[in-house]
Amino acid sequence: MEHPLMFDPDDPLLGRLRAVCLAYPAAQERISHGRPNFFTVRTFCYFGGGERRGAGDHVRHDAAILVRPDPDDAPALRQDPRFFVPAYLGASGWLGIDLADAGWDEVSELIDASFRVTAPARLVRQLD
Repeated sequence: MEHPLMFDPDDPLLGRLRAVCLAYPAAQERISHGRPNFFTVRTFCYFGGGERRGAGDHVRHDAAILVRPDPDDAPALRQDPRFFVPAYLGASGWLGIDLADAGWDEVSELIDASFRVTAPARLVRQLD
């Protein structure tokens, strides 16, 4: 069964996020589980997601990014109240932040770190 789309394809935040993500070497976009994600071999950024709180409460974050932070930065980011642990992906080290809570410089840095953590070494070398 196909998931329904959980985003507006013309969302200006998504448009801006596309410009950032698709500038990376070999980056592509696909829809997975109803949401856009950006990937090379593995996903490095999702647009939108959710988190579980308490006894099954689910909170949607439709205008957020989910990223895999640099392992050295992850502990500090987890202490920052702007970040949330996304449902399903949190156990693998992913974090989310609503775009309203971050400037685009910070968003770009988070995406860069996530790309470096998830992309093949040959693509990361193209950045350096």
